[in-house]
Amino acid sequence: QVQLVESGGGLVQPGGSLRLSCVASGFAVSDYAMTWYRQVPGKERELVALISWGDGSTTHADSVKGRFAASRDNAKNTVYLQMNKLKFEDTGVYYCSVHVGRDYWGQGTQVTVSS
Repeated sequence: QVQLVESGGGLVQPGGSLRLSCVASGFAVSDYAMTWYRQVPGKERELVALISWGDGSTTHADSVKGRFAASRDNAKNTVYLQMNKLKFEDTGVYYCSVHVGRDYWGQGTQVTVSS
């Protein structure tokens, strides 16, 4: 059965870095497009990054371009989101997601950027 488990969130100062992980089970991450979203209370869930199936090419939202980098480790069946130069507005709950017949979501990991 499909499962996604995120980790790596936490409290970080502006300008700092975090690396989020999303361990997948029940399917191969190389066979499906993987996405990272974030949710801020009162706002719609925002697509942050997409990792294409196959070659693993990535696309990032304009708001994070140049600061965040999504990646994939096929051997570990895990996707990552490296977040650098974090800003206050990056605060939120980050989710990884995949569509395998239907949408699956992890439980989310909280990222708080605060001084």
